[in-house]
Amino acid sequence: MATNEEGSIGTSLHGVTAREQVFSFSVDPSSETIQSDDPTAKFALPVDSEHRAKVFKPLSFAKPHMRAFHLGWISFFTCFISTFAAAPLVPIIRDNLDLTKTDVGNAGVASVSGAIFSRLAMGAVCDLLGARYGTAFSLMLTAPTVFSMSFVTGPVGYLAVRFMIGFCLATFVSCQYWTSVMFNGKIIGLVNGCAGGWGDMGGGVTQLLMPMVFHVIKLAGATSFMAWRISFFIPGFLQVVMGILVLTLGQDLPDGNVSTLQKSGQVSKDKFSKVFWFAVKNYRTWILFVLYGFSMGIELTINNVISGYFFDRFNLKLQTAGIVAASFGMANFFARPFGGYASDLAARLFGMRGRLWILWIFQTVGALFCIWLGRASSLPIAILAMMLFSIGTQAACGALFGVAPFVSRRSLGLISGLTGAGGNFGSGLTQLLFFSTSRFSTADGLSLMGAMAVLCTVPVAFIHFPQWGSMFLRPSTDGERSREEYYYSSEWTEDEKRQGLHEGSIKFAENSRSERSRKVALADFPTPETGTPTHV
Repeated sequence: MATNEEGSIGTSLHGVTAREQVFSFSVDPSSETIQSDDPTAKFALPVDSEHRAKVFKPLSFAKPHMRAFHLGWISFFTCFISTFAAAPLVPIIRDNLDLTKTDVGNAGVASVSGAIFSRLAMGAVCDLLGARYGTAFSLMLTAPTVFSMSFVTGPVGYLAVRFMIGFCLATFVSCQYWTSVMFNGKIIGLVNGCAGGWGDMGGGVTQLLMPMVFHVIKLAGATSFMAWRISFFIPGFLQVVMGILVLTLGQDLPDGNVSTLQKSGQVSKDKFSKVFWFAVKNYRTWILFVLYGFSMGIELTINNVISGYFFDRFNLKLQTAGIVAASFGMANFFARPFGGYASDLAARLFGMRGRLWILWIFQTVGALFCIWLGRASSLPIAILAMMLFSIGTQAACGALFGVAPFVSRRSLGLISGLTGAGGNFGSGLTQLLFFSTSRFSTADGLSLMGAMAVLCTVPVAFIHFPQWGSMFLRPSTDGERSREEYYYSSEWTEDEKRQGLHEGSIKFAENSRSERSRKVALADFPTPETGTPTHV
């Protein structure tokens, strides 16, 4: 294996450069110090040729890499709290607003449906404007809808407001995009897993936070029907604060903000039509859409139904049901990062084929435990099944975003958006099929959802990269098609290549040779550490 691989992962922002350092998951342990005459010395972390951090220090807030990481996941975490803030309070809200089971189910569908569209839009925003504006605008524009929940008077208003709050889940796309342009490809599974998983924890924290806030407000003298309304000012306020912090402290790319780099000529503007076309024509995008629909999608569904399931099925108190339900989301702290790390480790041993196998294993196992959760007849067994289901499904989410950044160099943002939208689509579909009517009990709905997830995980076997292969097929034997440069440069026309716009894709292709199996002899063509592309 070559000793000077950079393994950097690309972005769809063209003209990006980067130079940074970072605790302690390292790509290149040998580069712990940077000479003062090295242009990358301005970064707190060692970086690769595209100036993406080669080490991951989760306890660091160094600018720009670790600061972007923390701003990204905390923003997503805040939006997760807002989106599912109503779920643990449903037993109170349904009595206040006279909601039927159908009303509650439809509102759950609405809460994740809005993000289908907002995540698609966020992908384009990240590709063209950068993650900082996308994240901040999503936080600030949806905060008023969170406050509006306090003034809802009936089922229609409740459904409409939950639909609009769900738009803020687009911050997942900007979060994953932000980390993908800041960190090296060899550790991207772990970094994306931590960012996504810690953000997803908001679904667990809100199960604890909202009942606690509700209880404190009641102790202050408010009635139950008034206390749940006041409670929504907390997540709304958190969104406003995070929006301001992202705008003032965040940075789009390792070398600066997109608008500044475009003015200086370091980043060239791409055409939305081209970015969109190369995202939607790649069949791998749509397989990821389906896969995420039945990993993250069923996780979102669980966030809406699990508290009520334990409350009704096992006659628990509201706070107790919230604590049990919170453990599902809180597992994201380690489960999703574990899935990303396992993906990175499998890639070191078996290349991209290892990443695909890890994805299939985690998602299938998680779905099987979902079936068991629906069949559990006692509280201890139900909690055990839920936790195993949680770990498998969340690890699959982490493993999936160890694969997604390699599907396209040019359309990374849109592919992240489409994949993220798949999660919301899958959640809306499963809630509509299994939890929005009285046709199925919640227990039966859980088992049927798990069975459906097992079947919908099979398409991972059809993801094939000509340069790396698939789960069952080897890489192409064609000398030209088996090269990473061929795959990523095919997203550019001959005219664009003559203008040098594909140079970033070539650099990324060279770095992505780390996705080959260890058994494959690597022909390494290093990129100068100080090289700065004109067009990326």
